[in-house]
Amino acid sequence: MNGDLDVWVEGIGVWAPGLPNWDHLCAHLAGQPTAEDAPKRPAAGLLPPAERRRAPDSVRLAVETAAQAVAMSGRDAAELPSVFASAHGDAVIMDYMCETLATTPLEMSPTRFHNSVHNAAAGYWTIATGCHRSSNAICAGDASFGAGLLEATTLAASDAEAVLLAAFDAPGQGPLVEMLSTRTPFACALVLSPQRTPQSRAALRLRLHASGHPQQPPSNAHLRRLARENACGAALTLLEALAQPTAGSTRVAAGTGLTLHIETDVLA
Repeated sequence: MNGDLDVWVEGIGVWAPGLPNWDHLCAHLAGQPTAEDAPKRPAAGLLPPAERRRAPDSVRLAVETAAQAVAMSGRDAAELPSVFASAHGDAVIMDYMCETLATTPLEMSPTRFHNSVHNAAAGYWTIATGCHRSSNAICAGDASFGAGLLEATTLAASDAEAVLLAAFDAPGQGPLVEMLSTRTPFACALVLSPQRTPQSRAALRLRLHASGHPQQPPSNAHLRRLARENACGAALTLLEALAQPTAGSTRVAAGTGLTLHIETDVLA
């Protein structure tokens, strides 16, 4: 990527244990404790009841935060192209499928099978919102958030329209757990626009470097621990910067040997 890429943040969604939305995260960074009475699972209230019952936690994380971000932006979800980023997809279902195929393959659940694809969250989201715009599913290991952010900002700039980004990962189960970097559920979402609008909350300037500088961890102890326990936790570095009233900068991995340097400027 040559030169800088500028986008504006219009909406932010967040979900983690004790931090069920952006306001709670900002309050925590201002010194408040996490919300002990917060829901243990994301509500994902945008999904119809039947779909919500079938949706795994990975999908609920993505849909909940995407809905928060779109609501904050004031945009129509049906009109937003989207990028969904996840390192693992749904590792619980992958464990179920591997075990079932190895023991009783004829008992494979069709519902759980269709939830195993990496773009399941994107599918649930577009069906629930009636969105017929493009939707991409990104996977880049622990660099999935940065790769998704690069994809979303590039789309926003090249197509000159707002784009929804959702990044999420949930813990797995069974033997696969030893291979995964996620121990705690977390998701975030951003609505990104190529132009400043009345809904803009912050400006981002991105530059891609091939130097492979180390990813910058959050300074807040709780967020730093969460970032270590979730493959998409790199997003917390950026969210922490967006919660500050002053301009700043941060770094997130975007692939093997690739780092996004991000300058942030929160708008008054």
